[in-house]
Amino acid sequence: MKLAAYIGGLIGLCLLVGLMIRADYSAMLQTMLLAGWPLLWLIPFRAIFFLLFALGWQGLLRPCDPAKRAGLGYVFWVTTVRDAIDRLLPVASVGGGVAAVRLLRWRGLDAPAVGATVIAEILLGLIVTYLFAATSLLLLIDLGAKNHEYGGLLWGLLASLPVPILTTLLFRHGSVFKRMQTWLRPLVGAGDLSQGAADLDSEVQATLGRLPALTLAGALQFAAMASGAFEIWFALRLFGHPIGAEAALALEGINQAIRQVAFVIPAGLGVQEAGLVLFGHTLGINSLWGVASLLSWQWLEGRRLHGATRAKTPSAS
Repeated sequence: MKLAAYIGGLIGLCLLVGLMIRADYSAMLQTMLLAGWPLLWLIPFRAIFFLLFALGWQGLLRPCDPAKRAGLGYVFWVTTVRDAIDRLLPVASVGGGVAAVRLLRWRGLDAPAVGATVIAEILLGLIVTYLFAATSLLLLIDLGAKNHEYGGLLWGLLASLPVPILTTLLFRHGSVFKRMQTWLRPLVGAGDLSQGAADLDSEVQATLGRLPALTLAGALQFAAMASGAFEIWFALRLFGHPIGAEAALALEGINQAIRQVAFVIPAGLGVQEAGLVLFGHTLGINSLWGVASLLSWQWLEGRRLHGATRAKTPSAS
């Protein structure tokens, strides 16, 4: 019965993902017709993006995995699954992190330690995105952009900059999860929850204190974001509108910035149009990678469930 329920859940997941990418199908097809089949080279190129993130994450995981039970290949796969869940499923961009902790626990890693690296990566990603966006604005100035063309985005970045800084300081010096447990105690009681919250706080503070590993992971995240500029450069060449590397980096930086501060950008400033130059997203590269990652994850979950069911079933005498 458990296996049948799991198969039903897998079918439902496939239907959900199919419905979510269906809206992009016509745009993907139109893009292919305009640019031609060479645009498909961007799909394997996307592996570089995930590999860079995986390398940085593995560096953060090293203190809790000295025996390297989770190798680079496994961490790479978990990275793709994590990204797929956040992008394709309605989980408010947090479900991927929860699934990542579960998948790394399969290799025997400690849950609070792994969870701390996920939290550190999220915070680091916010800061790196701001740095990348600031770099793109400087490139725009060098390319001759005028103040009114990037001023709105600049003010949006400055207005939201305190959020990642204050959040990082709060996790570094405050007992966030222990305080949350105190608020929830009247509802869920004490017990092991208190110790788990304290362990997670300790691991987060320790992870955020490892500056060399954080610096390396941040540099790799920056390089991963910069690799997205190649997708813009390559796609525009196929469309017959070649641009230089500097312009491609500027456009990718603007795309990243819009994702962070779109909620404070007033309409009519014109910066939103830069977000349309996400050829990798339009083609459906993230969706194609995501569907394959989700299916592989569900297949492994099914194998583990089937193995657990067989282990509990008494053999016939």
